Amino acid sequence: MKRINLIINGKKINVPQEEKLLWAALDNGIYIPNLCGLHENTEPMAACRLCWVEVEGIDKPVTACTQVIFEGMVVNTKGNRALTLAKRGFELLMASHALDCGHCVKNRNCELQKIAHHLKVGLKTRDLRWLLRDLPIDDSHPLFSYDPNKCVLCGRCVWVCRNHKIGALGFSHRGFQRRVTTFGDEPMASICVECRECINVCPTGALTLKSSAMRI
Repeated sequence: MKRINLIINGKKINVPQEEKLLWAALDNGIYIPNLCGLHENTEPMAACRLCWVEVEGIDKPVTACTQVIFEGMVVNTKGNRALTLAKRGFELLMASHALDCGHCVKNRNCELQKIAHHLKVGLKTRDLRWLLRDLPIDDSHPLFSYDPNKCVLCGRCVWVCRNHKIGALGFSHRGFQRRVTTFGDEPMASICVECRECINVCPTGALTLKSSAMRI
């Protein structure tokens, strides 16, 4: 495949043509906040709205996961407009996220903590009202637990479940009540197999293995 040249934050890189900007950056050691991105998904969900960047010649910030690169592209991931959008999006997300880092399996290995550190913001928003859904935890499966209160609706688990021809997970409801669940809200144990794919891609502590030995 033909390769093209572009510049991100002053760094010249050479990547395959038709690559999305998010992966062009991440594959070259340039971090852009993201939650819903999966490299193997050729049709980005663009659900989290955190990967904003500024591109020379384009009037408004764009989402890196949907932006296709082009020859001579000049990108700034640290522009004020892009960072403002990313920070606000993150604050809105965290306003309904159950914070329990000290007792969470993903503590210090959580994408939310990484994003907060990168954006230089706190995990708990100060100027937005905290709205928690207080949904029941599904602990029915012998392998893993599902805590919907820690889910960020990134859609990664839904995509990999469907991509592996299982289709156990999907979205239900709308607006503030939207969540990832099984068909008919059946317990995970009644429908999920033990492929672990959803657990592997979950960026938070929503889907976690029960045994520490299983996490090795």
